[in-house]
Amino acid sequence: MSDKRAAIALFYDDKSVPELTAKGVGRVATEIIATAKEHNIPIEEDPELTTLLSQLDLGEKIPEELYLAVAEVLAFAYMTLGKFPQNWKPPTEEEETPTSDPAL
Repeated sequence: MSDKRAAIALFYDDKSVPELTAKGVGRVATEIIATAKEHNIPIEEDPELTTLLSQLDLGEKIPEELYLAVAEVLAFAYMTLGKFPQNWKPPTEEEETPTSDPAL
């Protein structure tokens, strides 16, 4: 049985578009994940996004079509590390409570 696990790594410096810095399947994917863990880099599992980003060449910037998906992963990573935008305030309980709309 072969290991089909895939992994990618992105570089992002808040100044330019994120770029692909590593990609691999099987043993290489395991090494990418282990390296991220060693450096306390948050790991987000998204097989579909990983498949799409794996099609890029190393050093290639992510395409505009994937900006939103990657932005969500970056937001997850920043929040996991306790980093938030300047002047950010957590939502109040009222803002977090979903409202029911009888029209739906």
